[in-house]
Amino acid sequence: MQTNETVLTVRDYFIDLQTQICSTLEQADGGATFSLEQIEAPNGGLAQPRVLADGAHIEKAAVQFTHSLGDSLPPAATERNPHLAGSPFQATAISMIVHPQNPHVPTTHMNLRFFIVDADEPVWYFGGGYDLTPYYGVIEDCRHWHQTAADACGEHYPAFKKECDEYFYLGHRQECRGIGGIFFDDWTTGGFDASFALVKKIGDSFLPAYMPIFNGRKDTPFTEAERDFQLYRRGRYAEFNLAIDRGTKYGLQSGRRIESVLASLPPLAKWLYNYQPPAGSREAELTEYYLKPKNWLEAVDKSGD
Repeated sequence: MQTNETVLTVRDYFIDLQTQICSTLEQADGGATFSLEQIEAPNGGLAQPRVLADGAHIEKAAVQFTHSLGDSLPPAATERNPHLAGSPFQATAISMIVHPQNPHVPTTHMNLRFFIVDADEPVWYFGGGYDLTPYYGVIEDCRHWHQTAADACGEHYPAFKKECDEYFYLGHRQECRGIGGIFFDDWTTGGFDASFALVKKIGDSFLPAYMPIFNGRKDTPFTEAERDFQLYRRGRYAEFNLAIDRGTKYGLQSGRRIESVLASLPPLAKWLYNYQPPAGSREAELTEYYLKPKNWLEAVDKSGD
């Protein structure tokens, strides 16, 4: 395996995917465009952060591309593989977040990454996935999201879904961040070609998974109370990113530009002391039903579940 050629192959796909996602979100928003910066590192690395803010339907979206080179992986990248600590590496990744204006449109996140470590023998692996965080749950949206993920992952979907449910979990709140999706790490199954093909299927499935939900809900009327609930739930999202997320820790430890690392945070959020949603309300339904792992491919309306 030629390290540089391999990294450039993955890098080119991630850059193309970034362009496609930004173009699609701009068209769906209709009111704002993504910024474009290219920050080159002296050692050949590249950061290409893109952010859309204050759009017609998107309050904030960030789609970040990075290619970094270093003398040793940050601790967040070696805590599961301590034998790789201290070895030169290259890493390339795409990471994105969408915070919609409308509380009836879920927040979503996706990231895909590739590491290759120049040890005695090159060690490489892929990781990533995507998840969905609704504020007002809709069964049909949950089924569509997970069916699209299952179609992309094939036989690996059950394991990837389980890992997603376990990772996107706020232990200090004892609740899931959202309805999950797929997540995987340290992935080398079948060799590079098979692993990269799977990653491309997952990356290419993101827009078909999310955009029908976004476009179908973005014009839904909402009340000030529903907006307040969205901001309250965004606080949970911020807690996960700052206290748990390995990607945030990796960015901070690797010395990346702080504006890019924290671009995933929502522009507005709130914390309410001991908030209890009214019994029987859709706000209560979120935590009582939607934020609990289940087989979304066969989920039915809450009244019949």
